[in-house]
Amino acid sequence: MTELTFAPAEGLTRYLQKIHKFPLLSEAEERDLARHWRDAGDRDALGKLVNSHLRLVARMAMDNRGYGLPVTELISEGHVGLMQAVMKFDPERGFRLSTYARWWIRAAIQDYVLRSWSLVKMGTNAAQKKLFFNLRKAKSQLKALDEGDLSPEATAAIAEQLGVAETEVIDMNRRLSGPDHSLNATVGEGNSEWQDLLVHEGENQEARLGAREELRLRRDLLGTAMERLDPRERRILTQRRLRDNPITLEGLSQEYHVSRERIRQIEVRAFEKVQKAMQRDASRRPKGRSAGSNRPEPFFVAALNHPASATAQPCRAGCV
Repeated sequence: MTELTFAPAEGLTRYLQKIHKFPLLSEAEERDLARHWRDAGDRDALGKLVNSHLRLVARMAMDNRGYGLPVTELISEGHVGLMQAVMKFDPERGFRLSTYARWWIRAAIQDYVLRSWSLVKMGTNAAQKKLFFNLRKAKSQLKALDEGDLSPEATAAIAEQLGVAETEVIDMNRRLSGPDHSLNATVGEGNSEWQDLLVHEGENQEARLGAREELRLRRDLLGTAMERLDPRERRILTQRRLRDNPITLEGLSQEYHVSRERIRQIEVRAFEKVQKAMQRDASRRPKGRSAGSNRPEPFFVAALNHPASATAQPCRAGCV
């Protein structure tokens, strides 16, 4: 049985010399060997098919040296792609194994590059993979290899050429411009780390605490105001204003055996009572904008309309 040559463990130069000793196959020889492997599981035929295409793997691995990864690792990944291609090759389709294997070898090598080039996952879709592997070539064509951030004109040209968004070109170019840096790396001569200098863009603890306190006060005011309504007014206002799916006037008119206009009048009157009660109670609070507010608004309106206040619906008739 022909020995399968897989790993260049003996050194790259010696490995390249060794694989050049395997003869290339004619189309007829390749077809016969593929049939023997497919139909009879002939491992000698498998070995000849694999060894005759190791030069293709080495050449495609050399084409991907620009990503700073060991060539021997690229060759090993290319071997995986070659084996997958040989296993799935159908000699009756009429094309050569090298044509078919090229796609499998390229996919295996590129997947390895994407996994190993950065600690941050990248190339998660076809457009990003295309951009990752073609950006350098596109920059070279525009004579922009030595630029940091691309000019707007170059960005637009590359985005149009590769069929991606300009923002994706900018992001990928910045990621390819330098290696990953640890956020735990020290800065200067002290013990400070990079992560200590990052600015948190969300709300600070004081703002979150103020917002929670404001929400609690709104709920308390609304609850107190609702208790001053009689049961019918409270139910109608709740069903019409404080539910995600309000009951129709027709539904409530049938429940209370009154007209729809009467239900509407009760709803408006109850709403006005709650407004006045909350206005009166809110006026007793210290003046000034609350900690959780971004704009000044009547306090009773904010309480009735706050999405966390009993899932209230926006005010309709009678809102201030």
